[in-house]
Amino acid sequence: MYWLSKSIHWLGRFRRRSVVLLAVVGPGIITMMADNDAGGISTYAQTGARTGFNLLWCFLILVPMVYYVQEMTVRLGAVTKRGHAEAIFDAFGPYWGWFSIFDLALINWLTLITEYIGMTQAMRIFHIPEWITCVAVTALMLAIVVSGKYWTFEKLTFIFCLFNLVYIPAAIWAMQTGNVDDGWMAVGRGFFSPHFGITEKMTVLAWITLIMANIGTTITPWQIFFQQSAVVDKGMDVRDIKYGKIDTFVGSIVTCLVAVFIIIATAGVFYYHPGGSILIDSAAQTAEMMPTVMPNHTWGQWAKVLFAIGLFDAGLLGALCISLATSWALGEVFGWAHSLNKSVREAPWFYVFYVGMLVSAGLVTLLSSTDTQDKITMFVQVVAVTLLPAALIFLILLLNDRPTMGRYVNTLWQNIANWTIIVFVIVMSTAYGIMVLFE
Repeated sequence: MYWLSKSIHWLGRFRRRSVVLLAVVGPGIITMMADNDAGGISTYAQTGARTGFNLLWCFLILVPMVYYVQEMTVRLGAVTKRGHAEAIFDAFGPYWGWFSIFDLALINWLTLITEYIGMTQAMRIFHIPEWITCVAVTALMLAIVVSGKYWTFEKLTFIFCLFNLVYIPAAIWAMQTGNVDDGWMAVGRGFFSPHFGITEKMTVLAWITLIMANIGTTITPWQIFFQQSAVVDKGMDVRDIKYGKIDTFVGSIVTCLVAVFIIIATAGVFYYHPGGSILIDSAAQTAEMMPTVMPNHTWGQWAKVLFAIGLFDAGLLGALCISLATSWALGEVFGWAHSLNKSVREAPWFYVFYVGMLVSAGLVTLLSSTDTQDKITMFVQVVAVTLLPAALIFLILLLNDRPTMGRYVNTLWQNIANWTIIVFVIVMSTAYGIMVLFE
């Protein structure tokens, strides 16, 4: 009887905790999955095609990096009930507050352009004109956010998150082509025994650029602002922090896992092509070439469709979150109503800036050539990592403010981990700048 009652107690406790976890889950997973946006897909595709499996080791580092950064936003949002922009203004004053907002608005707008680029290029594969794609997705994203409920936005966004997983079967089909001699053993070596060959195509600068682009598309300033604002808009408090950390940890693993499968897919098809490695410049080009380079044409056609669907979904999910991150931050700074729980009439400026971001990014996309679009996509990922240290320093300083954070202040280990991340990013950014200057 004792064991029976004990089992019932544990089952009841597990059930209660599961219900709470499911209620809290959302900001972390959505933020992390949106991190695999259109620019990210193109970056990972180029990484696989240009370096094979030799940069997979990066993701063993990026999983803890992105988790340690983003879990701080959970604690900060739950404790202060304020978005990141408002927290910076209150703690550091208007000068640094405006600096952070300008930093955020610039990189968010540039990144939003890459999302529209990804969506239009994906739909072009299905012979849909770019202007139709721009108009349709802008109308769709506006319809999603004007529902007047954060919960509605979150549920719909979860559906888009699931489409990120289409790259897993694409990678499996790519490996089935037989171009990789050692199969999955070669993938394992990419994690634990990579080879860095310096060639005419892959110079030291090219390697560093790709590493920085992978960091820049996995850890970005907009994620910090978005997740903290989402935590506040959802109404999470200190009792939800441990569940918010689980939400963020799961999201960190899944987003990096999807990125790994994208690299595996493109490496298996393009880098290990029997006729020699084939260079690609974008995820859309990856999708279009799949049927021609895969020995099995049927698998190639399916891989093409999956890549196109995944690219469109990534752009849509990223555009939703990035534009919201900007609108939330501007609302916090200017004191406007800035919640998805508010209607258009209650928060007009919040939605005006949201629409303005979408329309302007769509117009730039329509006016750009394909070659320019591909250059913009890679450029934005590198710019993101160079602007990242400032956002990280503000975040870690806020998390060490004991009067504000109380017992949720950073521990010694958390400070060591996060300052290590900041130093690593600064070193990589500096090395890249020096190499570009003296190239």
